[in-house]
Amino acid sequence: MEAANCSLRVKRPLLDPRFEGYKLSLEPLPCYQLELDAAVAEVKLRDDQYTLEHMHAFGMYNYLHCDAWYQDSVYYIDNLGRIMNLTVMLDTALGKPREVFRLPTDVTAYDNRLCASIHFTSPAWATLSDGTGRLYVIGTGDRGNSPEKWEIMFNEELGNPFIIIHSISLPDSEEHSVAVLLLRIEKEELDLKGSGFHVSLEWVTVSKKKEDGTKYEITKHHVLRGKSVPHYAAIEPSGNGLMIVSYKSFTAVSIDQSLEESMDEDRPEKTKDPLYYWQQTDDDLTVTVRLPENCAKEDIRVQFLPESINVTLKDVQVLEGRLYSSVDHESSTWTMKENDGLEISLIKKNEGLTWPELLVGDKQGELLRDPAQCAEIAERLMHLTSDELNPNPDKEKPPCNAQELEECDLFFEESSSLCRFDGNTLKTTHVVSLGSNQYLFSVVVDPKEMPCFCLRHDVDALLWQPHCNKQDDMWEHIATFNALGYVQASKRDKKFFACAPNYSYAALCECLRRVFIYRQPTPMSTVLYNRKEGRHVGQVAKQQVASLETNDPILGFQATNERLFVLTTKNLFLIKVNTEN
Repeated sequence: MEAANCSLRVKRPLLDPRFEGYKLSLEPLPCYQLELDAAVAEVKLRDDQYTLEHMHAFGMYNYLHCDAWYQDSVYYIDNLGRIMNLTVMLDTALGKPREVFRLPTDVTAYDNRLCASIHFTSPAWATLSDGTGRLYVIGTGDRGNSPEKWEIMFNEELGNPFIIIHSISLPDSEEHSVAVLLLRIEKEELDLKGSGFHVSLEWVTVSKKKEDGTKYEITKHHVLRGKSVPHYAAIEPSGNGLMIVSYKSFTAVSIDQSLEESMDEDRPEKTKDPLYYWQQTDDDLTVTVRLPENCAKEDIRVQFLPESINVTLKDVQVLEGRLYSSVDHESSTWTMKENDGLEISLIKKNEGLTWPELLVGDKQGELLRDPAQCAEIAERLMHLTSDELNPNPDKEKPPCNAQELEECDLFFEESSSLCRFDGNTLKTTHVVSLGSNQYLFSVVVDPKEMPCFCLRHDVDALLWQPHCNKQDDMWEHIATFNALGYVQASKRDKKFFACAPNYSYAALCECLRRVFIYRQPTPMSTVLYNRKEGRHVGQVAKQQVASLETNDPILGFQATNERLFVLTTKNLFLIKVNTEN
């Protein structure tokens, strides 16, 4: 099945063309600071992790993990190998983070390791990577009840170190299964022109049959490979598909052998040799067709018409259809060549017209380009190109001056795409070209659904919810953050971006100290007029800034409906965003 090219349908009622901007509010934000018992287990990039992809995947890693199943519950892993949890009920009674689990091995003894990662698959299950290449599936019990008792149900060494970017519990009455998405960046010795690394996405399914007791084992192991770290990658709740937003596309390189046989049936035949070859000049076209064995002159029939051609060899029609343009059929000829070839000469009616194809809609032929002709075309186009961006800056109207561009006018990832892969064959089923719709962040609105992703559309930031069960409308526009696409582009030191699951606000933090909050427009409690336009202003969108009392770099950032959680090396900060509750 070929991939269907799709598009994202924007809901116009969710857009506000009259949005005027954010008004800076000086209202204080309650901020609480908790000192950690042990520092966060931060892993710095090594000398051999020098590429931009290493920075995206590991250098900008979010060390604070939010439990989407239980609001205002966050986790981090410290350098003692402990998974620490803070669940907030009342701001006035904040306790210190408590230990819920300890890694069985001393990860500090490993030189080649990544940051430990954790993901919550359901209210009672979690997946864990200690950063050394070992995967854990953990039964946490009901995390809403304290104390929790975390128990390892599966652990296995899977090779090179990886991080977990998504996991789900699959709905199946016969067996309990957990699907995990792993990310690796591996050395590629044969890549001489690129960075020397490739990005590997591994889809691992761990299952336990109910009749077999408690033993879990890997039942599926798919591998996709690409050249860029995906901005977004998530498994569908049903386990029937995978969605990826990335700058460069991913392709399947390995699937389970149990599926290879079924894929062989669907696999197309090897690419056949072209049925004919053709080349052209300004005046004529030459078509060459290979003759079957023992083909005599009497077996060849060529019918020339002004708009079409019909070629029959040994009573078998090999070439027939409408020509791209008109020909002089009376002057067109054919001859037999000594190397078992039939050469057909067609005289163009419209001299100088370049044909992009011989027969309309026919893909069986191959165009042979004349090197001299290619050089002539390149020379004609030479005036449209230049080695310099602006060769003559003193000219009255220069074509482009990069110095006049602002950062928010630039898009570095114009070829990003959103792809859906089939869960069994790993073939691409849907493709959305994102163009200049810059990826901003992802957020879990409903833990039973796939994570949402936020894209820049013109100046706004639009939030999209994937629905894998809706083939015709697979991505739903559910919320808009007005002008946020433009505003965030001016924050040169931004590190993390997030929004509340109820879309009440969006927030971003810089590498150090500052957190910016952008609230949705809300009705004014007092009468406010726009002096320039002389009209009543009914709603105002507020911007607030929080400055943390620390000089440590920010390592983690999470947003809930009421609070922002900010993690540094030694402290955890809570910013109360919504005080109405």
